[in-house]
Formats: sequence, C-alpha cells, structure tokens
Amino acid sequence: MAISDEPESVATALNHSSLRRRPSATSTAGLFNSPETTTDSSGDDLAKDSGSDDSINSDAAAVNSQQQNEKQDTDFSVLKFAYRPSVPAHRKVKESPLSSDTIFRQSHAGLFNLCIVVLVAVNSRLIIENLMKYGWLIKSGFWFSSKSLRDWPLFMCCLSLLVFPFAAFIVEKLAQRKCIPEPVVVVLHIIITSTSLFYPVLVILRCDSAFVSGVTLMLFSCVVWLKLVSYAHTNYDMRALTKLVEKGEALLDTLNMDYPYNVSFKSLAYFLVAPTLCYQPSYPRTPYIRKGWLFRQLVKLIIFTGVMGFIIEQYINPIVQNSQHPLKGNLLYATERVLKLSVPNLYVWLCMFYCFFHLWLNILAELLRFGDREFYKDWWNAKTVEDYWRMWNMPVHKWMIRHLYFPCLRHGLPKAAALLIAFLVSALFHELCIAVPCHIFKLWAFGGIMFQVPLVLITNYLQNKFRNSMVGNMIFWFIFSILGQPMCVLLYYHDLMNRKGKLD
Repeated sequence: MAISDEPESVATALNHSSLRRRPSATSTAGLFNSPETTTDSSGDDLAKDSGSDDSINSDAAAVNSQQQNEKQDTDFSVLKFAYRPSVPAHRKVKESPLSSDTIFRQSHAGLFNLCIVVLVAVNSRLIIENLMKYGWLIKSGFWFSSKSLRDWPLFMCCLSLLVFPFAAFIVEKLAQRKCIPEPVVVVLHIIITSTSLFYPVLVILRCDSAFVSGVTLMLFSCVVWLKLVSYAHTNYDMRALTKLVEKGEALLDTLNMDYPYNVSFKSLAYFLVAPTLCYQPSYPRTPYIRKGWLFRQLVKLIIFTGVMGFIIEQYINPIVQNSQHPLKGNLLYATERVLKLSVPNLYVWLCMFYCFFHLWLNILAELLRFGDREFYKDWWNAKTVEDYWRMWNMPVHKWMIRHLYFPCLRHGLPKAAALLIAFLVSALFHELCIAVPCHIFKLWAFGGIMFQVPLVLITNYLQNKFRNSMVGNMIFWFIFSILGQPMCVLLYYHDLMNRKGKLD
C-alpha cells in the first residue's frame, strides 16, 4: 500500500480517497437533466426568472446551504474512513528536532524569544545589583565637558583632511588631460595618501588629547586614506582600460566600466560621503528618501548609544579600575577579571556594531539614496574565522578584495601570501587606531589581529574534517567574546594608567 510522506489534511484525504460520496437528489437532478428538458423551458419563464431578484437570492441561499451540507458530509467521510486505527502513524524516517542533522534546518524563534526573556531577567537583576553597590556613576560631563575643548587641534586636523581629496582630484584631472606622465601620477598619489595618514598621527602625538577624540580622528583619517587609495587605483585602471579600447585590444562589451573615462568632482564628492570605500563613477540609487523610516533609525541610534554609555560607565570602568595587569598578577585572579569583563564588553561591542554598521551606515545611505546596503552579512553564523572576517565588515572586505588581494594574485603571489598581506595591513591599521590615541606602542592590537592567521588555518582544518559542524563557530565566539577583546581592554587600560602615572 502506498503511503504519502505527510499526514493528509481533511480536504486532501477526501480528494485522494477511493470512497466517493453519493450525490444528493438535488444535485443529481441538476447534473443529469437532459438537453431536451433544458430546452423545453419557455422564453417567458426564463425572462421572468432572470429578472426576479428574489428568486436569485433564494437560489444563492440554496446553493450555500447545499455547500454546507456537502462540507459536513466531507468532514464526516474523512473522520469515518481516513483516520482509522489501521492508518499508519509512522510514515518515514525522521530525526528529532534538536538532533545534529536537523537543528540548523528549522526555525528556533521560540528558543530565541526565551533567550531574550532570560537575558532581560538576568541583566535586570545585575543592573539593580550594580546600582545598589556603586550608585549612579554616569557624570554630567559624560557626553561633553570643558575638557573636550582642549581637543580643538584634532578637530581642525579633521577638517583639514579634506584638502587631500581635492589634491587627488587635481592630479587625476591632469592625468586625464595627459599633462603629466603615469609614473609622476603614481608618485604624487603616494605622497598624498601617505601624508593624509601620518599628518593626523603627528597631531595626536603632539597633543595631550582625550582617547575618544584621538580614536575618532584616527578612524576618520584611515577612512580618508582608504578612499584615496581606491580613487587613485580605480582611475589608474580606467585609464589603462581606455587605452586598450582605443588600441582595439579590448571591447566595451567585455568591460564593466563607465565609458568614456571622465574625472568628475561631483562623483568624487559623492564618494567621500557615501558609505563605501570602493570608488566608482556612479552607484545604484534608490528612488526617494523614506522620512519616517529615517526618523525611526535616528531614534534607535540615540537609544543604543545611550545603552553603550551606560554599560561602559556602570560596568566596564569599575571592573577595569578594580583589576590588576592580567600579565603581572595572579593567573586565577586575572582569569576571573577577564571572564567578568567579557559579558559587558560583548554587549558594548554588539551595540557598537548595530549602531555603526546597521543604523548609521543605513541612515547615511538613506540620506544619499545609496542603493547597495550590504554593509555586513550573517557573520554570527561564521563556521571559520576566515568567514567572520569576510562577512562582518563588508566595506573593508570589498576594499581588501578589490585593491589588495586580487592585485597580489595578478602579480603572481600565492593565495596564502595574499591572505597574509591582507591581515598584515589590517593589523597595522588596528594598531594605529588604538596605539596612537593611547600614546602606547606595545603591539597588543597588532598581535591580536595577526593571531587570527593560525586561527584561520585551524578552523578551516576543523571545518574540512567535520563537515556541517559548528566547531569553528564555537571557537570563533570563544576567542571573540572571552579571550580576545576583554584581554586587550585590560592590557591597554593598565598600560595607559601606568603611562599617566609616570607622567604625573
């Protein structure tokens, strides 16, 4: 006997059942009327029936009553014949929902809601306990104080960085008009990009500025550097492709570029403020700005920024202030401090990711009607460390692939060497953005990023050995939330405090 995979519903069981309900007398009369009987009706009777609303309403009521009777008969037939004890209850081989083969192929929305409820309950208790123990630690000068006015040189340096994109535009305009040769163009771009990066470093080192102000300036200068490199590299490649087209060595149909090649200040200005690091003359655009959606994102940005400030002031600062240097004290005590710091540090990092990559970049894209808003992928499902670095920061990843990784491959370097160079560049920029504002060069951030290289090899090996497993994902989360970031926070905090103590 053939058995379907899933239990049949009432309607399906009726349609596939070999038992058929006998037609009623009324339906039989309507179905088996002969043509002669139908044509014997007089024209006057037909006209009378068609013009009578009462007869139409009565006929509709009769049809509805007939359909209800048929439905009742159908339900009775199914209950009487389809779900008998002789019908098999077990129809196919199935796994339990929480088994390893099926756990990642179904929705876990209910468990996710349970985790949210547990997190709210647990953290509510921790908030109350923290307030009872330390009191309200957020001061009135948390957002802005008179000390912030001392950082005006950094603010002026940030504004002056706009000179470098303008200089790059002049160089590209001269190159388009063939006023200067290509080697000179390359040298000028190297000077411009290098100056745009080292000039803020010198300003920060010369000024005793706040850590947040220094990090903001360094991040802004790194973004400008990445954009200038992309602008110069893209225009250089477009000039090379244009020469190939003019010589007849390449066809426009095979090139994904805007032709003819043109240097426009408008396209450069849009690129400087657009939420991307990869230059192109034009971008996909949305038709209009959604004002209501934009307002909701701004409200979320304010709320989650306040949550980050609350966690930093109420939790992270007391923990690091009451801790010892993790490499110079008791190992058991240092482990306890790292574990205690891991949870609030993870919350702050997730809020930072949500505020910047989702809220802020989408707000900027909405204001500019920027179409491609894939600023991140589902990095939380990364099965290897390499997958995480490829998915969590898509603007930087696309820049690395476009201007570093594939150029290395085109010059004959192996994939391992190109990957190592990409991590090396990333480690240098992480060290610049943290060590320069702290005035400390201990290479903690550099070593933390370069430590990802062996982790990439280990998690890739585990993923290849254990197919469809989340071992790599568990290793990533352990390194990410427990061992990596909390340790770096403690190391830089104590080194910074030691430096201030020596200065005092």
